[in-house]
Amino acid sequence: MVVPAAGDAYALASTTCFATANVLIARGARPGVQDNGAFVSLLLTAAISGLGWLGLGIARGFEPVTWRAIAWFAGAGVFTAYIGRVFYYASVQHLGAMRASTMKRLNPFFAVILGVAVLGEALTSGMAVGLACIAASFAVLVNAGRGGPQADEASGLRRLLNAGYFYGPISALGYAGGYLLRKMGLDDAHDALLGACIGTLTGAAIFLATAPFRAEYARAVRATFARPNPWLLAAGAMSSFGQIFYFAALNVSPMSRVALISSMEVFVTLFLGFVLLRRRESLTGAVALAAALGVAGTAAIILA
Repeated sequence: MVVPAAGDAYALASTTCFATANVLIARGARPGVQDNGAFVSLLLTAAISGLGWLGLGIARGFEPVTWRAIAWFAGAGVFTAYIGRVFYYASVQHLGAMRASTMKRLNPFFAVILGVAVLGEALTSGMAVGLACIAASFAVLVNAGRGGPQADEASGLRRLLNAGYFYGPISALGYAGGYLLRKMGLDDAHDALLGACIGTLTGAAIFLATAPFRAEYARAVRATFARPNPWLLAAGAMSSFGQIFYFAALNVSPMSRVALISSMEVFVTLFLGFVLLRRRESLTGAVALAAALGVAGTAAIILA
């Protein structure tokens, strides 16, 4: 029997793993270099979760699985493992760990928008306040990016148009859509490891399928096997465990509670970045304010 605290522990473990991965991505990836570790992270997550699912299944029996659950997990993989993760890794590559992690607060923003627009959910005053806080967080972050350490060394307009500020929202929109599908899959099949494996295999398959049409994807695939980057391998492993722990948390706790705990990832990333990335990134007042506004907005949405 799973105790209530187990879900919180899984969510905290997921948060710590993702925050560590953020710093490792920033340490290993470079602007202008095609391989930012997204593809290798998909492969590692699929391998780790797949082996875990197989080992636990042999030891204590496999959970019943329906084709509908597999379809939900695969659909979630399109949004989270491919759109969400690939674009998030790109945002870290362009913005750095601190700013990219702060932009992840757009995940609940888009989740609310999708819920209201697609599912017809009511927009409460608390949710409206939360959306406003997250929008303000994004505005503060983009404005701070004009002089951020990851900005271009050219004109102010080019700094403002840093690709990371576009990749971040696309990633958040992907994650928001995928979380809903993931939760539906877990309602049909209570197997977090299987869900993570199917989702990331789907994402990796899409990455490979699009590689012939996108030169940067093809180069990233070749670099994964020809010139492994130890920092990105470590980041991929941390992302893998973060994904698995997040699935495990959703399996035993309400989605809102898991999301609220996971919103603390930005502060863990800021702390690790401040300690480990001092020569690459700086923790400015604007970034800290954006992080606080983002978390406050997330809390307002969840508690509304």
